[in-house]
Amino acid sequence: MAYFKFTKAILEGHTIDVYNDGHHKRDFTYVDDVVEAIERLLLHPPQPKPHLLGTPLEADYSSAPYKLYNIGNQSPVQLTYLIEVLESTLGKKALKNMLPLQPGDVVETFAEVQDLINDVGFQPRTTLKDGIERFVAWYREHYQV
Repeated sequence: MAYFKFTKAILEGHTIDVYNDGHHKRDFTYVDDVVEAIERLLLHPPQPKPHLLGTPLEADYSSAPYKLYNIGNQSPVQLTYLIEVLESTLGKKALKNMLPLQPGDVVETFAEVQDLINDVGFQPRTTLKDGIERFVAWYREHYQV
């Protein structure tokens, strides 16, 4: 994860590679929100629909059904903002190596979580700033820095 790699590099005074000059957006999600979503989903597994068995290519029609969920914050932010929050939280500026967008990379990611909300009544809510502050506190304690 970028925030982990960036935190380590910033604290150690190493340069971080910032692709697309930091203008691409990502939908960062705090780990506790992911865990809560998974815990809720475990209590509500998809159920088989025996009357539809044999219908091809539909997960709901299987005797072993499954469902895919996006678990995300639904709030993409520019990579430059993530770096600013890290710098502020760490109290140290990042040494940045600004680079162009990597071939094959996407400019923006965004999680659509309506199925998660509908099925288990949960939507990740931890802001990037709050998540980074909690992460940095954990990082400092865990690595004693």
